[in-house]
Amino acid sequence: MRYFPHTPEDIAEMLQVVGAKSLDDLFSEAPDELRLKKRLNLPGPMSEWELNSHMDALAGRMAVSPDYKVFLGGGRYDHHIPALVPYLLGRSEFATAYTPYQPEISQGTLQGIYEFQTLCTRIFGMDIATASHYDGATALAEALLIAIRKTRRKKVLVSRLINPLFRQVIDTYFRPTDYEVVELPYGKDGTTDINALDGLDECAAVAVQSPNFFGAIENLKKFSDAAHAHGALSIVSFTEPLAYGLIHNPGSQGADIVAGEGQSFGVPVSFGGPGLGILASTTDYMRSLPGRLIGTTVDTDGERGFVLTLSTREQHIRREKATSNICSNNGLCAMAAAMYLASLGGTGLRRLAAINHDKAEYLKGALAEAGVRIPFSGPCFNEFVVDFGENAGEIVKKLEAKKIIPGCALERYYPDMKGRYLVCVTETKEKKDMDAFVKGVLL
Repeated sequence: MRYFPHTPEDIAEMLQVVGAKSLDDLFSEAPDELRLKKRLNLPGPMSEWELNSHMDALAGRMAVSPDYKVFLGGGRYDHHIPALVPYLLGRSEFATAYTPYQPEISQGTLQGIYEFQTLCTRIFGMDIATASHYDGATALAEALLIAIRKTRRKKVLVSRLINPLFRQVIDTYFRPTDYEVVELPYGKDGTTDINALDGLDECAAVAVQSPNFFGAIENLKKFSDAAHAHGALSIVSFTEPLAYGLIHNPGSQGADIVAGEGQSFGVPVSFGGPGLGILASTTDYMRSLPGRLIGTTVDTDGERGFVLTLSTREQHIRREKATSNICSNNGLCAMAAAMYLASLGGTGLRRLAAINHDKAEYLKGALAEAGVRIPFSGPCFNEFVVDFGENAGEIVKKLEAKKIIPGCALERYYPDMKGRYLVCVTETKEKKDMDAFVKGVLL
């Protein structure tokens, strides 16, 4: 996308129209102590080649250079992206204005979102899906609000094994309200304790994540049955949707709403963003879903076409009637996911999921043989918890010295998890990388 900066003449003309003497006048409402009083410390102009060299030098100063082997997961996953995805995504038909308000000139964008929605419904076993959420955290928070609106109850039960950052966003949503969030504890097997489901008669929804933050597979059917028995909605979240290439999808387990992160599907990790919020449901909640729903129709010539069928966001209706005031079209990331999934196909998705599962099991087994304690023995996908014990700090330092980042320290989010790390393995890790990890622990 080309960038055309404003000239000084352009700026002067615009200032004259709005009645301002300078650009500083435009920010006069901002507190004086918060305003920058000096010019930004930026280097002078460079040629294209000089700029590339400068950027390479900045990248070389990063703490984790490309030659590190990183076993981090926890919500962002490093997967190989087929070369056709960035190539097609850069075409002008797709890298365009974000909102397809005019269907006659937005057929490419509309079809892309329609394909994305269709693929999501198949993967998650839902009836409908939208494409209008920034990330998995906001999608999950919106799902909980749907449950509150539909049931007219003010309490939701949320598993502690939902990604901690997702739970922080939920807290941000709910703190200014009179709604109550009750966290469900986890058991000794690394899954949510279903015996803690108290007060369901007053509950709007039960939300669990599978695979959960520890990488363990939850028994979604039990939670769905318990929720439905008391008139509550069953909400399933996720951060690694690739798992549904192997395990039963949430729809088959009775989920009413599915809300999570789709970054794994063709979107680079990119230092933690952007994300791809996925929100899908049964048809019972179609008119409660925030965002856009693309449909297909036939024009006056009998040709198939795509249209914006349903849009319940604040820009299109009265704000007080809106289902959400935060969602926005995430079209480019959704398009990347659709291209990624189309390039894999159903068979490819299953094979890739199997590779991820098997590689994680290989490393888990090798670490166990090396004497590392694996606290949870249940089935997992892609990620698992290890307990380095009292010598965790020393072990991690040794691994980092060998340019191995061994995972995410869980104590930051779970104070009772001192010495435990969440290790992630995807198809990007080779056997030699995992063997080096195990060898580093032994030394």
